[in-house]
Amino acid sequence: MSIIKNISWRTMSVWARNKDVFFITWKTNFLPPFLEPILYLLAMGFGFGVLVNELPVPYDKFSYAQFLGPGLIAISAMYGTFFECTYGSFVRMHYQKTFDAIVATPISLEEVITGEILWGATKSVINGTIVTVVILAFGLATLPGALLIPFVALLAGLAFGSIAMIFTALVPNIDSFNYPFFLFITPMFLFSGTFFPLTVLPVAVQDVALAFPLTHVATIMRDFCLGTYSYSDLWGCIYLIAIMAVSFYAAIYLMKRRLVN
Repeated sequence: MSIIKNISWRTMSVWARNKDVFFITWKTNFLPPFLEPILYLLAMGFGFGVLVNELPVPYDKFSYAQFLGPGLIAISAMYGTFFECTYGSFVRMHYQKTFDAIVATPISLEEVITGEILWGATKSVINGTIVTVVILAFGLATLPGALLIPFVALLAGLAFGSIAMIFTALVPNIDSFNYPFFLFITPMFLFSGTFFPLTVLPVAVQDVALAFPLTHVATIMRDFCLGTYSYSDLWGCIYLIAIMAVSFYAAIYLMKRRLVN
């Protein structure tokens, strides 16, 4: 509970600092999440997708491009926050010494770390919203369900941001981020039901995939975009909240140990 007591409204000052930097270079930050889903849709949704004859229930009434679209939103939301809270946070912590400057003010370490996670979640919302607009423009999602995507992206961003800060607290140098990206992010990217239904995989692989946070993010976003709601969406939200809570406390503890020592 001492962690919570040391977090106040001053956290938003850290968030605002990162926001201001982001909008100074908004053109560079805006183009990749806008253009990348278009390239994926053209190459895989409309290109590779013509080779996909039938999808399993409950997506059998939809085209492959419709199936792929929400998966791209989930991927964009994950990468947005994970890059920000790993490479971005490490640069601010280690090279720019931004954290040292901030904690010289009344802002606590807990508030700095929380502000970083909140900004990472904001990047998740920004990226997810941009891709959602692209998906809607291609007619691959329906309203009003797609309007809930930013809220799912926020929840996903808080979870992935907290996990990312754990890695930031543990890696000895910036090159070591290759390990969590290769061993953690890449398997989720490929086997979380983003590009194909999990039911086509062996049962053992499906069980492992269900432990991935991205699996639940992709499922919820797809159900919201296509209107195929189920109780699994509720359980997915509960799972993400649990992951977020555990990872947040772990991130605060490990980052404080690193920064204090």
